[in-house]
Amino acid sequence: MLKEDSSNDPGFESLWRHYGLGMSERCIAVRERMLDIDERRICDMDAAGIDMQILLLTTPGVQLLDAKTAVALAATSNDRVSEALRKHPDRFAALAAVAPQAPQAAAKELERAVTQLKLKGAVINSHTRGEYLDDQKFWAIFEAAEALNVPIYIHPNTPPREMIGPLLARGLDGAIYGFAVECGMHLLTIIASGVFDRFPKLQMVFGHLGEGLPFWQFRLDFMHQAQVSTKRYECLKPLKRKVSDYMRENVYYTTSGMAWEPAIMFTRSVVGADRVLYAMDYPYQYVPEEVTAMEDMPLTDADKKAFFQTNAESVFKLSATGSSQG
Repeated sequence: MLKEDSSNDPGFESLWRHYGLGMSERCIAVRERMLDIDERRICDMDAAGIDMQILLLTTPGVQLLDAKTAVALAATSNDRVSEALRKHPDRFAALAAVAPQAPQAAAKELERAVTQLKLKGAVINSHTRGEYLDDQKFWAIFEAAEALNVPIYIHPNTPPREMIGPLLARGLDGAIYGFAVECGMHLLTIIASGVFDRFPKLQMVFGHLGEGLPFWQFRLDFMHQAQVSTKRYECLKPLKRKVSDYMRENVYYTTSGMAWEPAIMFTRSVVGADRVLYAMDYPYQYVPEEVTAMEDMPLTDADKKAFFQTNAESVFKLSATGSSQG
């Protein structure tokens, strides 16, 4: 067990007190489901009508640890998840854990995970001890992902110490809002830093319908151009395309935690139907009936197949399964 003050990260401490130590029925169920990558998870998938699930090491992953420990633990995690893939090849695929604290080692581990373990990309749980991927010292990871033609999934994290204060004081630091504030900002930092100009084929995946950013596309385009043209910030440089162009061409959006028809339909309308794919926010929001609710959306059969299956197959390079993806 971790001591409450062991991480020096108030966001993680908040999560740990709840999910790690909480004794409510929900917290216990989340812990049990999180640790099971075998029969119980498959039973949950069957109950929800989900054929395949992408496994990934969730927040904070290995990013709270020192670099040496994080590198070793990421490799161990990838080896373990690959065992689950070999046991259940028709039910599971997975993303590799990597340690951004050691960018070159992270790039090397991603290559090993993809070429040897057959994992489908990488997951990075947003900031790493308050540092973000717009810093070029991390770009070896992007270079590796582009060369391997695999996506990077940016999973939310609680805001870092410098950001979390007002949110934590009001109970808003986690999934209710803090995740979106922190992870949405991360996507903007990546775009504004020119990552996609440097790596134009790189693809990223964001959950929760892009943490609300599709709603902001018009304003992001307008204000980015205005602030670049007036040279308000030295750090804000011109980009080859509009912010919304990168959001439509370099980013995929899952519905995890956002099983809400109006938001899904709007997101599809502004980023493209080929960029939005179904995902359940398992095990945090295990709601089997949401699959049926999503199937009732006013989509054609072809659009439903893309939403539930082929968009996921495209970004994660999955073999056809013939039904829902989760």
